[in-house]
Amino acid sequence: MDATPPPKLSIVAPVYNEEESVGLLYRKLVEALDPLPNDYEIILVNDGSRDGTAAVLDALASADEHVVVGHLRRNFGQSAAMQAGFDLATGDVVIAMDADLQNDPADIPLLLAKLDEGFDVVSGWRKDRKDKWLTRVLPSNVANWLISTMTGVRLHDYGCSLKAYRREVLADVTLYGELHRFIPALAYWAGGTVAEVPVTHHSRQFGQSKYGLSRIFRVVLDLIAVKFLLSYSTKPIRIFGQWGCLAGALGSAVLAYLAYVKLILGADIGHRPLLLLGILLVFMAGQFITLGLVAELQARIYYEARGRPVYALRRVVGRGADGP
Repeated sequence: MDATPPPKLSIVAPVYNEEESVGLLYRKLVEALDPLPNDYEIILVNDGSRDGTAAVLDALASADEHVVVGHLRRNFGQSAAMQAGFDLATGDVVIAMDADLQNDPADIPLLLAKLDEGFDVVSGWRKDRKDKWLTRVLPSNVANWLISTMTGVRLHDYGCSLKAYRREVLADVTLYGELHRFIPALAYWAGGTVAEVPVTHHSRQFGQSKYGLSRIFRVVLDLIAVKFLLSYSTKPIRIFGQWGCLAGALGSAVLAYLAYVKLILGADIGHRPLLLLGILLVFMAGQFITLGLVAELQARIYYEARGRPVYALRRVVGRGADGP
């Protein structure tokens, strides 16, 4: 029997103002990919660069049929650019990476080897990171701990862009905000398996970093959204209902106490701030529960109207349907 051909690889790299880096990145990618038995494509997404990056990318695409370039109309951000790359990718395995040469294309075989062990997502771990400790490494470590704790998917380095994905894992993923770093958690939530391998990290050679401390706050907000999606996207009434029941119980207890003070003890309660607090809590309970019901209706419309299941099948055995 003929051996199963190795999966086709799609390398996806968002590019923003990397005129000096992208040519060298291409050469390093070719050096790493040519020895592999896999057919491959290199997808470079120009995220609204303002320097000469677009011209360099077009020249690469003209010279090599393996290169596919997508030019976004403006700077949409890394997640949107990566989503564009995923949409353009045709490979069975998609490998995402940065274009600033800090990720090493020579590590791609390591990711593929780990993927061959049966994992759906393999994330790089910049174990020996070449960044400033105070402004980059420390905030990243804090973010990694927060993400691991809240999602339950323990990774050392969520921020490493060098990751390998099986195609089916990305089928239902839509990226916005800073969600590209949360793909391993989203894949795990859908029943995928996630692994991590140490990879090489280089100091930046050209240009300036596009990241700053302000990005931490955006990541935290996206983390809250991801936590909600992972835990309550199919049952939003539970989170809003819990807060509603708690507010309702507290408000009812306050009003019951004030009723006792008024009716049994005969004291005046009209001037007490506690009365306003009790009424506010009861109204909040109604609002939380109503919001939960509205969110529940929206969730049902989303899954039923689009025909999306609330589960993910890995494979089916029997009835002649054995396969992935």
